[in-house]
Amino acid sequence: MPKIIPIKDLKDTGKLSQMCHESTEPIYVTKNGYGDMVIMSLHLYEQKMFMQDVYAKLAEAEEDVAAGNTHDAAESLDRSRAKIRAKYGV
Repeated sequence: MPKIIPIKDLKDTGKLSQMCHESTEPIYVTKNGYGDMVIMSLHLYEQKMFMQDVYAKLAEAEEDVAAGNTHDAAESLDRSRAKIRAKYGV
Protein backbone atom coordinates (compact mmCIF):
# COMPACT_ATOMS: atom_id res chain seq x y z
CA MET A 1 0.00 0.00 0.00
CA PRO A 2 1.46 3.39 -0.92
CA LYS A 3 2.59 5.71 1.85
CA ILE A 4 1.03 9.19 1.81
CA ILE A 5 2.36 12.00 3.99
CA PRO A 6 1.55 15.71 4.32
CA ILE A 7 4.14 18.22 3.13
CA LYS A 8 4.80 19.38 6.72
CA ASP A 9 6.40 15.98 7.42
CA LEU A 10 9.27 16.93 5.10
CA LYS A 11 10.78 18.99 7.93
CA ASP A 12 12.10 15.89 9.72
CA THR A 13 14.67 14.88 7.10
CA GLY A 14 16.16 12.05 9.13
CA LYS A 15 12.80 10.39 9.60
CA LEU A 16 11.94 11.03 5.95
CA SER A 17 15.19 9.44 4.75
CA GLN A 18 14.58 6.39 6.92
CA MET A 19 11.02 6.13 5.60
CA CYS A 20 12.29 6.26 2.00
CA HIS A 21 14.88 3.53 2.59
CA GLU A 22 12.37 1.25 4.32
CA SER A 23 9.72 1.65 1.63
CA THR A 24 9.58 -0.51 -1.48
CA GLU A 25 7.32 2.04 -3.17
CA PRO A 26 7.47 5.79 -3.74
CA ILE A 27 6.11 8.02 -0.98
CA TYR A 28 3.39 10.45 -2.02
CA VAL A 29 3.45 13.95 -0.51
CA THR A 30 0.26 15.97 -0.27
CA LYS A 31 -0.21 19.73 0.02
CA ASN A 32 -3.57 21.04 1.23
CA GLY A 33 -5.00 17.55 0.76
CA TYR A 34 -3.94 17.19 -2.86
CA GLY A 35 -1.08 15.23 -4.41
CA ASP A 36 2.00 17.42 -4.84
CA MET A 37 5.21 15.35 -5.00
CA VAL A 38 6.62 11.85 -4.96
CA ILE A 39 9.86 10.91 -3.20
CA MET A 40 11.86 7.69 -3.03
CA SER A 41 15.29 6.38 -2.14
CA LEU A 42 18.04 6.54 -4.75
CA HIS A 43 18.16 2.71 -4.79
CA LEU A 44 14.44 2.47 -5.56
CA TYR A 45 14.74 5.19 -8.22
CA GLU A 46 17.59 3.32 -9.94
CA GLN A 47 15.56 0.10 -9.88
CA LYS A 48 12.58 1.88 -11.45
CA MET A 49 14.77 3.47 -14.16
CA PHE A 50 16.42 0.10 -14.92
CA MET A 51 13.03 -1.59 -15.32
CA GLN A 52 11.78 1.27 -17.49
CA ASP A 53 14.77 0.71 -19.78
CA VAL A 54 14.08 -3.04 -19.87
CA TYR A 55 10.43 -2.46 -20.82
CA ALA A 56 11.42 0.01 -23.55
CA LYS A 57 13.88 -2.50 -25.05
CA LEU A 58 11.27 -5.27 -24.89
CA ALA A 59 8.75 -3.04 -26.67
CA GLU A 60 11.33 -2.28 -29.36
CA ALA A 61 12.07 -5.99 -29.79
CA GLU A 62 8.36 -6.78 -30.07
CA GLU A 63 8.02 -4.10 -32.76
CA ASP A 64 10.90 -5.71 -34.68
CA VAL A 65 9.23 -9.12 -34.49
CA ALA A 66 5.90 -7.67 -35.61
CA ALA A 67 7.62 -5.94 -38.56
CA GLY A 68 9.35 -9.16 -39.55
CA ASN A 69 12.84 -7.90 -38.72
CA THR A 70 14.05 -11.30 -37.54
CA HIS A 71 16.58 -13.92 -38.64
CA ASP A 72 16.64 -17.65 -38.28
CA ALA A 73 18.74 -18.53 -35.22
CA ALA A 74 20.48 -21.51 -36.81
CA GLU A 75 21.43 -19.50 -39.90
CA SER A 76 22.73 -16.63 -37.77
CA LEU A 77 24.89 -19.00 -35.72
CA ASP A 78 26.24 -20.62 -38.88
CA ARG A 79 27.20 -17.20 -40.30
CA SER A 80 28.86 -16.21 -37.01
CA ARG A 81 30.81 -19.47 -36.86
CA ALA A 82 31.93 -19.06 -40.48
CA LYS A 83 33.20 -15.54 -39.74
CA ILE A 84 35.12 -16.77 -36.70
CA ARG A 85 36.64 -19.67 -38.64
CA ALA A 86 37.68 -17.33 -41.46
CA LYS A 87 39.19 -14.79 -39.07
CA TYR A 88 41.02 -17.21 -36.75
CA GLY A 89 41.55 -20.19 -39.06
CA VAL A 90 39.74 -22.52 -36.71
